[in-house]
Amino acid sequence: MSDGWRRLLRPGVTLPFCPGCGHRLLLRHLLTAIDELDLDIDRLLFVSGIGCGGWIPSPCINGDTLHCLHGRAVPFAVGAKLANPALTTLVVSGDGDLADIGGNHLIHAARRNHDITVICANNMNYGMTGGQVCSTTPLGATTHTTPMGNTNRPFDLCGLVLAAGANYAARYLVTQGPLLVAAIEKAISIRGFTFVEAVSPCPTQFGRQNRMDSVKEAYSFVEAMTVPRESISSETEECWSDRLVTGEFSHA
Repeated sequence: MSDGWRRLLRPGVTLPFCPGCGHRLLLRHLLTAIDELDLDIDRLLFVSGIGCGGWIPSPCINGDTLHCLHGRAVPFAVGAKLANPALTTLVVSGDGDLADIGGNHLIHAARRNHDITVICANNMNYGMTGGQVCSTTPLGATTHTTPMGNTNRPFDLCGLVLAAGANYAARYLVTQGPLLVAAIEKAISIRGFTFVEAVSPCPTQFGRQNRMDSVKEAYSFVEAMTVPRESISSETEECWSDRLVTGEFSHA
């Protein structure tokens, strides 16, 4: 990857992420995709809600950002796109913001096929507010609100938006840089509602709650819980039912 993405960082910004946070990598991959597509930053709008993922566009990106109410990033983005259809409109926010607090908005934006791209920074917990359980927390995982382990099955976010009507969905780890960059580029280039899920380790909250004593352990955990789509066949599908499948799931 080139370093052209650095020109899109806000001058003098201090990245507001904990050491080892996967959101730093997602920020780089997002800006790399914009740089490689040679998009005009003045014709882009980045919308985010509340949470660690909400800090990815604002204050980090040197462009127009809209940091709005918890769970309301998607409808704010839809409103902006309807008001100015020429804008390339991207929502960049966390799993708690998009799928828990804002889950209904996410579903209906996909159903109505609004021309926006949603990038979900999935760190599997409410990282900024103390590490509570959320709709993407893995089964058995410990959080501040599930000290005995999560007993609820997590959402498959890509499956959710595809079932609602999204034109494109993809999921990759933040450590899969080239694949994630390519997915973001594709999502931006396809008209209609598109969705990219970036699985992003949270060493500070999720890692500490689940007895991961180092950043390396936090990253090893998410790598072990995923499997590439290409590795799954009809005969082995049942074996991988408890894993997050990475890859592209639909395209226009």
